[in-house]
Amino acid sequence: MLTTLKERVYIQMNKCFLLFHKDLNKVRTNRVSSTFLDNIYVDYYGTSTALSKLSHIIVENNNTLKITLFDVSIKNIVEKAILNSNLGLNPISTTSCIRVPIPKLTESRRKELIKIIKHDAENARISIRNIRREANSRIKILLKKKEINQDVEQDIRQNIQKNTDLFIKKINDVTDSKEKELLLI
Repeated sequence: MLTTLKERVYIQMNKCFLLFHKDLNKVRTNRVSSTFLDNIYVDYYGTSTALSKLSHIIVENNNTLKITLFDVSIKNIVEKAILNSNLGLNPISTTSCIRVPIPKLTESRRKELIKIIKHDAENARISIRNIRREANSRIKILLKKKEINQDVEQDIRQNIQKNTDLFIKKINDVTDSKEKELLLI
């Protein structure tokens, strides 16, 4: 029971970190990625569908994405979805594909992105701490029910704190590297 509690805490903290890391990778820096358009959804025959499922997206050069649609009849809908995505993108349509030039980041946009990254990092740290708090309250209940003794409680709390410190350090390291990456552009 106690090992499953330790494992559950580790798994929850790891999921929290991985979600933060995945969201952080979507923040655009000096490299354009095909995942940059992952949050764009298109109304495809009455269903909201991700653009990545309706097309093949590749990086054509270091500041242009090339979208090849599987169904060319939705080209206008895709262009409108890209324009309405609040990413500041202007797609260029050709007969066979859509090219999306990605503008260079301005200094003010970089600072804004750093603020967003720091805010997201703080939210991830709060989530990690909430997982720790919930686990500690479960341990306290087990101690009150006398299912565990104080030595076991102390050991589990130390293990949970070790995991908390580990994941908060990981979040800080990833945030710092992304911040440096943004500033080096």
